Formats: sequence, C-alpha cells, structure tokens
Amino acid sequence: MSRVLIVGGGAAGMFAAVFAAKNGNEVTIFDGNEKLGKKLFITGKGRCNITNASDMETLFENVISNQKFLYSAFYGYNNYDVIDFFEELGVKTKIERGNRVFPVSDHSSDVIQALTRELQKLSVEIYLKTKVKSLIIEDGQAKGVKLENGKSIHGEHVIVATGGLSYQTTGSTGAGYEFARAAGHTVTRLTPSLVPFRTKEAFVKDLQGLSLKNVKATLYDAEKQLYSDFGEMLFTHFGVSGPLILSASSLVADKIKKNNLRLVIDLKPALTEEQLDNRILREFETYRNKQFKNAVASLFPAKLLPIMIELSKINPDKKVNEISKEERMAFVLLIKNMELTLTGLCDYNQAIITKGGVTVKEINPSTMESKLVSGLYFIGEVLDLDALTGGFNLQIAWSTAYAAGSNIW
Repeated sequence: MSRVLIVGGGAAGMFAAVFAAKNGNEVTIFDGNEKLGKKLFITGKGRCNITNASDMETLFENVISNQKFLYSAFYGYNNYDVIDFFEELGVKTKIERGNRVFPVSDHSSDVIQALTRELQKLSVEIYLKTKVKSLIIEDGQAKGVKLENGKSIHGEHVIVATGGLSYQTTGSTGAGYEFARAAGHTVTRLTPSLVPFRTKEAFVKDLQGLSLKNVKATLYDAEKQLYSDFGEMLFTHFGVSGPLILSASSLVADKIKKNNLRLVIDLKPALTEEQLDNRILREFETYRNKQFKNAVASLFPAKLLPIMIELSKINPDKKVNEISKEERMAFVLLIKNMELTLTGLCDYNQAIITKGGVTVKEINPSTMESKLVSGLYFIGEVLDLDALTGGFNLQIAWSTAYAAGSNIW
C-alpha cells in the first residue's frame, strides 16, 4: 500500500482517487475550492455531458491534440466503461443528439454526489480550501506536496489534476503548469479553446441570445477554408458562440491571432440556391402586393429579419412585384452566405478548456507517470490534450485518470 496525494478535486482528480483507493492505497485529495467538482458542476450548461456514446474511431477523430497518445488510455477505459461506472453508482444516463451522454436527471450535481459518495465509501481523505504551493521532489522522485500554509505532506505518489486556465472562477489558476515546469517538464503554448469568437459587425448585439439550429458554418482565412460543419450556433453581445462555433475555435486559434477570419453562414443548408429561389418566388407570389419586409418574414426568426433586410440593401417598403431578378438572386446568395468578420477569441473565463499543456512526449501513455520524475503523474486538462465539444474532453479526463489511479499499488 502506498500513500497517494492528488492535487485537484475536479473530474480527473476524483476519478483517479476512486481507482487508486480501490487498489488499497491511502489516498488524499487537496483542492483549493470549498467543494469538489466545481467546474464539473457547470459542465454541459449544468447538465454534465459525461461522455460520448460513439464508436472508438469517432472518439479519436474528435481529439484535436495528440490522438495517438490516448490510444492506451481510451482502450484501457473507454466511453462505455464510463457509462457503466456511473450507472453502477446510481446515475442513470441517456443519449441525446450527437451521441452526447447526460444524466437522466439533467443535473451535474448527481454526478458529483455519486463520485463524492464513492470517495467517502473508499475512505479517501479530502482537504478543501487547501491550496498546494509546490511539489516535493528529491533525487528524481516525487516525495509529497507543500501546502500554502507551509505544511509538508509526504507520500510515494503525487497526481497533478489541477485542470487548465479555463473558467478561472472555478479555481483554475494554471498552477499545474508551474508544478510541471518546476519538475523539469515542458509546457506547450497555452490558448483558450472551445471558446466564443468576437466579431467586427456591430449588428450582432441586436441578435444577442438568438440561437440558430441546423445551419452550416464555414471559416476562411482569406480564401482558404479552415473549417466547415453543420449544427447550432448562438449570437452574443460581442460575437458568436454555440456548439458549432466552439468546435471551430479549437481548430483555428493560431490562425485568428494573425489575421481576421471570415465566418460564412448558410442559413438554409437543406436548400440549393435554385430551391431557395423557388421558395422566395412562392412567397413573392403569395404576397405580391405587400412590402418586401412583410413578404419574407416567414424565412427568418424575428430578431434576424431586420438584419437580413438591411444586409440585402433592398428597400424594406418596396413592393415585391417591383423587386428585380438581380435583387432577388442577391438575396438568395445572402441567405446562403451570410458573412461575419471574426476578430479574435474570448478569454479563458469564457473558454471551456485550455489548449496546450504538459507535453505528452514526457509522459508514459499507459500510466500517465512522468518520464522525468518517478511517482509523479499528470492527468486531464493539464496535459497537452484537447478535443471538440460533445463529451470528448471529459472522456479524456476519465481515461487518463483511470490510467494513473489503477496503476498505483
């Protein structure tokens, strides 16, 4: 039996503690917050998207950074293992659009409470409001942690599960990166990821809160296409967000720091230009004596209608029977190619995850143990691993945590 010290009581930290304790180890968690799982509580808009019920190939396809490193971890503890784990703890799950897995209750607190009960059952010692100042490393071996109050706690194994820099209100300070650097590890470039974009166009403020479902979004750097997908997006007071946009952010972070990007939205992706033109013609025929602004009202949500009319440059009071074919075709192209200028990413406080982290070249992929310091482990978001939205980042947390916790005896 060994003494295992875990720095961080989030998803990865709690999960690693469960499996390290099941191996008969004496386990202690240190967390600076007043409760465990603070970030987990707000995951999935408070519903907690536990994992994704897709096949293994899809799991890997949705990992952006260092897919190959996760081979052992994902196969060692996969998405269905996660579902079974929580079901056995009494958290019934359901599968929604995109194979996203949620608790049936739609309450992230159920996930946290189930983990907390399991930790208590396994006699895991938990210290809340307790910040770790530094790691104790001697002769290439992890020996314990030093707390901010000056007290030193000794143990044979130390697991760093501090998360990244995202959602700093939940206590994510980036301390894990400093611990890694102090231990001799390399930390790759850090940027916010799965984060909303800011836009140049002022009219987005008028669209704040508008959600568009089943649209196509394509991002360009000049004429080069960087990203394209279908899904849901949301307008905010400063720009755009929503699942479709957040996923795009994880792929273009480096590009947007150098140039403004173009976001082209197809508002009617199910229709070809010809089909859309025919639909508009039918609307015009039905409302032939009405004004343009009234004849196209059924095409758009109420908030979007005045913006589209303004962008069309067609006089809103013009009778539809007076609108030329050229004006109508330009309107079709606008609907299929509504364009916004992306000027930057929002900061870490609005980012779901951090891109970058402890380089995986210095970590054993089977156990998450440092190749530089014996008995030191890094798991979850602190590693240079990130994925798209849909439960894939939590799967990384569970799988890396299992790899560490289950391999300590």
